[in-house]
Formats: sequence, structure tokens, C-alpha cells
Amino acid sequence: MRLLLFALLLSPGLGAADPLATAGPTDEDLAYSINWPTGLSLGEAHLRTAHKKTDAGDRWETEFTIDAAVPGFQVLDRVRSIASGDFCSIQLEKSYTHGKRKTEETTRFDQQAGRATRETQGGGKTEFNISNCARDALDYLQYLRRELSLGRLPPHQTVYYGAPYNVSVQFAGTQTIRVSEVPMEADRLVVTLKGPQVDISFEAFFAKEPSRKPVLVRVPFSLATFSMELVR
Repeated sequence: MRLLLFALLLSPGLGAADPLATAGPTDEDLAYSINWPTGLSLGEAHLRTAHKKTDAGDRWETEFTIDAAVPGFQVLDRVRSIASGDFCSIQLEKSYTHGKRKTEETTRFDQQAGRATRETQGGGKTEFNISNCARDALDYLQYLRRELSLGRLPPHQTVYYGAPYNVSVQFAGTQTIRVSEVPMEADRLVVTLKGPQVDISFEAFFAKEPSRKPVLVRVPFSLATFSMELVR
């Protein structure tokens, strides 16, 4: 479920828009259903975005939550990102409840020093080098939505979600899909994700609109292909 959560976060869109118009993420609260291949719901997810003005400059605050369950095992995940107006990460907070296991951690990014500090509940602490204008997974999603709404396909890059992950995307055409039983045109991308014990490709669909809302994501696993679908 943690891998599914991360894969759902790393999902860009493609298509040109007027560069002078507002593009990419906006203040929003998007609701999703997480489904088995049969369509039976495992639970729900929410993606919340807020653009704020502070004394230190513009800030993007993004939160992604999952409330899902299979028989005998509950999953409650919350991920919160704070980033600068230029989409450079400042802080990433994660908390998980997976069955009886609970975990909390915070990663703080010092962009000027090129270092990040990751602290876990119970006292674990790790420091590591980061790239210029490093981005966590949620910050990366918002940055991509803005960039790709302007028609710019992002290059391969490292994204941080605790550990570093290598992410690349390929545009795979425009398709008509059904979202909440309503047909719509969406751009399809194939996302490749590589990291510690992870090497996976999945498909993501984005509405053809300036904000580039992610409307459908399908992630294959050995058990089955699970999906996250926007609830209208």
C-alpha cells in the first residue's frame, strides 16, 4: 500500500496552454476512490492544495491522505508537503497506520546548504545531500502539473520520499476514458519509478484543462492492478 501511495503521487500531465494564463495546480480538494480491478472500492483518497502568501514568500501546501482497508488490515496514510513558490521543497511530513504498525517522520530541506535531514518517530535521524531545488513527491506533482500544462515535458530527475527515487515520464497519447461513468478526453502518461527495492512502471491520465487534474491512475502489482479514480 505504501508503494501504491507513492506511485499515485508521482503522476504528471502533458499538453500546451496559454503561457500567460494561470496553469497547473490551484487551491483545490480532490476526492478519489481506490479500487480493485473489479471496481470494488478499497477506500478513498484526498489531494488538497493551498497556495499561501507568507512573510517568507509564496508557499505551496499540499496534503495527500488515504483511508483504505482489506479484511483484517487498515491503512491510514497522511502526507503533507510545504514548498516555496518555485516548487523547491521546505518540509515533508509522513504518518502511517498499517494494521498495528504506526510510523511518523519528517524531512526538512535546506536548499541553500544542499542538505536534508530526515527524522523518524523514536529518535532516528539521517542527513543526506540533495540536488539543486530538490523536490519531494507531492511538491514534484504540483511542479509537474504547472510545467506540463505549459507544454514542457520534464526531464528525468530525483524525487525524495524518505529515500531518493529516480522518476521519468513518457507521453503516450490522448485517449477517451470513463471517469465516474462519464466519458472524457485525457492525456495518458507512462511513469517509471526506480528506488530502493522499487522498479515499476504505471499509467496515469490527466484532464485536458489548465489545472491538469489527475483523473485516473493504474498501478500493476503481482496480486492485481489497482486504480485511483477521481470522484466527481
